[in-house]
Amino acid sequence: MVTGKSAKVKSVIKKRVVKKTPVKKLSSKIAHKKISVKPDSLKKSKQNPIIAPKKENSWEAWQTFNPGAVLLDDQVHFLYRAIGSDGISRFGYAASDNGFSVKDRLSYPVYEHRAPAGGYTYFSFASGGSFGGSEDPRVVRVNGEDALYMTYTACDAGLRVGLTSIKVNDFLKKKWKWASPQLLSPPGETHKNWVIFPEKINGKYAILHSISPEVLIAYFDELKFKPGQYIQSSHNGIYRKNSWDSWMRGAGPPPIKTKYGWLLFYHAIDKRDPGKYKVGAMLLDLNDPTKVICRLKEPVLEPYETYENSGFKSGVIYASGAVVKDGMLFLYYGAADSYVCVAYADFDEFVESIKKEVKPKLRRQILRKE
Repeated sequence: MVTGKSAKVKSVIKKRVVKKTPVKKLSSKIAHKKISVKPDSLKKSKQNPIIAPKKENSWEAWQTFNPGAVLLDDQVHFLYRAIGSDGISRFGYAASDNGFSVKDRLSYPVYEHRAPAGGYTYFSFASGGSFGGSEDPRVVRVNGEDALYMTYTACDAGLRVGLTSIKVNDFLKKKWKWASPQLLSPPGETHKNWVIFPEKINGKYAILHSISPEVLIAYFDELKFKPGQYIQSSHNGIYRKNSWDSWMRGAGPPPIKTKYGWLLFYHAIDKRDPGKYKVGAMLLDLNDPTKVICRLKEPVLEPYETYENSGFKSGVIYASGAVVKDGMLFLYYGAADSYVCVAYADFDEFVESIKKEVKPKLRRQILRKE
């Protein structure tokens, strides 16, 4: 059980009712609503999602979504956000050999951010439905180091950005010896969606901490922070006129290196279609990623499938993990703040499409759930 909450928060958790209908039983009416996406741009599988809540595991009985992903030993490893009956957000583990079907999934959580007493707020509830813990992991290996770094949203004196790490060998052996978490953003401020580049840039670790109104990068010789040392970031809601990404929310997975630049997926909302989280893509300069080389004029993913509109938060898709395996780009995302899904494309074709500012076609593979 979770301690340190007020009686009022305990009451809210007890009264909260989240209706979890099995995906296969969801009504198809939502899928027939008028949508803005072109019908031939995405081919979706009725067998998505690849990870869904498990009632038998109380810690992930309500929601499983927003996965981080990393490719190790030709296997895709996931750390996904989960919320259960105590209202706390934790990370679970799963893995896939082919990038589509999940073959290994642990029955217990592998990471939890433990906030001090009084760290639970109603504002956390708006950030996906929990009252505390850790949210939305991004996992990255930098320059082939013997460590995985994970940034995440920490419910700790506000919604802040946390950083931890784990040795690669410990991770593969499922020995969850995480380093003590560091908080990168100041207390009392709200910051999310910070990602670490998979390679050092000009010899330094690079952390992307804002994309609006401009791309902001912080550089460090090492990823160790002294008490009280924070990254000063800014983010505002300036609208981009006549654009689908009129309100840019934040970065998705850690950037992927291409021959043209850093491929960055991001989340945004169209002012003309409020309440819908969509995913876009841009290329950033390899040596100075504050420079945007090009940006697609249309989103690459939009929420129009049933499972993307039937869950805790309808109409939300949130990409937080991506890998390139066997020449294919796999993009992993949370759907309706309730499920984990995947989209894929030929990596080279996708990058060329962005360079030409032509909307690439992401396809959904038929997935086998285990």
